[in-house]
Amino acid sequence: MNLTATKGLTVKNKKLALSVTALAICAAGTFGVVSANAATPAARATPAAGAVKADAGDRNLTTSTHLTVAAATKAAQAALDAAGKDHQKVSVAVVDRDGNTLVTLRGDGAGPQSPESAERKAYTAVSWNAPTSVLAGRLAQTPNLKDIPGTLFLAGGAPVQAKGAPVAGVGVAGAPSGDLDEKFAQAGVAALAK
Repeated sequence: MNLTATKGLTVKNKKLALSVTALAICAAGTFGVVSANAATPAARATPAAGAVKADAGDRNLTTSTHLTVAAATKAAQAALDAAGKDHQKVSVAVVDRDGNTLVTLRGDGAGPQSPESAERKAYTAVSWNAPTSVLAGRLAQTPNLKDIPGTLFLAGGAPVQAKGAPVAGVGVAGAPSGDLDEKFAQAGVAALAK
């Protein structure tokens, strides 16, 4: 009988010990949460010792100039209008300084290859800050230039400059000659000066 009472008491003591332990854990967790939230906002915002400051500062940044979509559309439409006056069916593309396409207009009746060719001419012009007719002439000295992805060394691309630096490129493709394509691209560039 004494043994049974001891067993019952032991089981009760174990249950009580587990309950007390559970309460202690909950209390400690609650205290930790309350303590963490009680810190002042300034204390929470203060970086740890040796932490790197997140602000890069002006000396680590550059500023670049990009053509707006409205200006790119104006240039593309001017190039397309110039081609229309000469009864040419072309596509026009305008890319930004990084070679990303801003606007592509495929004129009525322009060939299926012309939008991509126009984009590649615009990309080539902005990449080298020169008309693609000039760049095509450089292939004689450096024929592997044509192997650079995304480029097209045919006349029809013209760079858009701001303070002598390229900010965009206008490319035209689809006319019977590169000279005409480049004439229309230059008309697009000229429209930006107006």
